[in-house]
Amino acid sequence: MTFFLQMLVTGIFIGSIYALVALGFVLIYKSSDAINFAQGEFLLIGTYVCLTLVASYNVPFFAALILTLIFSMLLGFAVERFVLRPFIGEPVISMIMATIGLSSVLAGFVHIFWGHETRVYPQIFPEEVVKFGTVQIAPVYLWSMVIVIALLIIFTLFFKYSRLGIAMRATADDQQAAQSMGISVKTIFAVSWAIAAIVSAVGGVLLGNINGVNSSLSLIGLKVLPVAILGGLDSIPGAIIGGVIIGVIESMTGGYLDPLVGGGLKEVMPFVVLVFILMIKPYGLFGKKEIERV
Repeated sequence: MTFFLQMLVTGIFIGSIYALVALGFVLIYKSSDAINFAQGEFLLIGTYVCLTLVASYNVPFFAALILTLIFSMLLGFAVERFVLRPFIGEPVISMIMATIGLSSVLAGFVHIFWGHETRVYPQIFPEEVVKFGTVQIAPVYLWSMVIVIALLIIFTLFFKYSRLGIAMRATADDQQAAQSMGISVKTIFAVSWAIAAIVSAVGGVLLGNINGVNSSLSLIGLKVLPVAILGGLDSIPGAIIGGVIIGVIESMTGGYLDPLVGGGLKEVMPFVVLVFILMIKPYGLFGKKEIERV
């Protein structure tokens, strides 16, 4: 029972980080109907920027995190303005292919500037394990959960009450109607990409503190895609719940099934679950079903 609870808690904590990164997929899909296949590279670049500030320039971690968020915001704005804005009004597949190309370009920059070696963050969070009954939790997981919950609350309030957040929701529902009301769709696209880069960077920094940093961290972008699709590509609450579900499934698979098959199954299981869910609910657990009338 103790082992089960340990795997469950670990899965929830990791899943919350997945949910944060999946938020970037949802925002871009809601604003432009496109899937960003460069999300993993946004995550990787943000992680390396924060690590460089902390390890090479001795910037305090939380100050480095804020500087990383500013850098990621500017990166998101720049990518939208110079790479993706020309595709507005073009078929969605064109924008998707552009993000695939962007992924390769950003990955190349990462390899040039930071190489392939695994790097680790200096000791930032306390080492002493926190105990809840028989369950032991590393402080890095607790801090990660606090940061993720705080950001999710901030973004929820932003989308619900702020003028810009309401404009983003209106644009997601109907771009033409939003334009007729004086909303700049180009501005909404830019803000969506900036937020996607920010949440990816935060997720990468938290995962980097847990597992170390190397180029393979960008694969988290592909791992998080099932989270977004599972919850519904147009649902923010779905991204949160989907992240927790995938995190728990991955943790349980790694704890119980990987030892039986020699490892590697937990990397595949999220996609297996995704296929079964989509066979039952093609729009995801909380996705909006679209009906086109001819």
